[in-house]
Amino acid sequence: MEVAESTNVYSVWAIPPDEVGARLRKLMDGLSSDFGGPHFQPHVTVVGAISLTADGAMEKFRSACEGLRAYNCTVDRVVTGSFFYQCVYLLLHPTPEVAEASAHCCSHFGYKNSTPYMPHLSLLYGDLTDDEKKKAQEKVNILDESIGKLSFPITRLALWKTDTEDKTLKSWEKLAECNLSPN
Repeated sequence: MEVAESTNVYSVWAIPPDEVGARLRKLMDGLSSDFGGPHFQPHVTVVGAISLTADGAMEKFRSACEGLRAYNCTVDRVVTGSFFYQCVYLLLHPTPEVAEASAHCCSHFGYKNSTPYMPHLSLLYGDLTDDEKKKAQEKVNILDESIGKLSFPITRLALWKTDTEDKTLKSWEKLAECNLSPN
């Protein structure tokens, strides 16, 4: 009898350039020192959590990267959300190129989004009260007052194993990264 290969939860992330990542990480560290929450790499989720085998995830990731070009993201504003993984985040403009990048990757992964794609870059994960979220949102603008005008290119995607049940994020790991062809 054949043993079925086990599945895990995977996500595809768009990775900001290193200098933008460093700026965001500084901001994220400032927030987590005040409000707690786990540390994670700055990213824009392109394909949300999907259950696959490791081989299947790698194969789909490679094929999704092949047909995708680098694209730009622009911050709309700093927002607070209503659940752990969207506590405080930068809402990005859902431009056609941003939406198409996600749609392209989702189709390769066979991922069906239950809600319209909302491109965002999380700054803080946590279960905070509305009052704490408001304070965290204000702190973002104090720590980096021009963050709301940030614009950056996405030239890399990464495949991550992201067990969404693990809120410590200790089991989360990057499995692969690809460089997108220049625009």
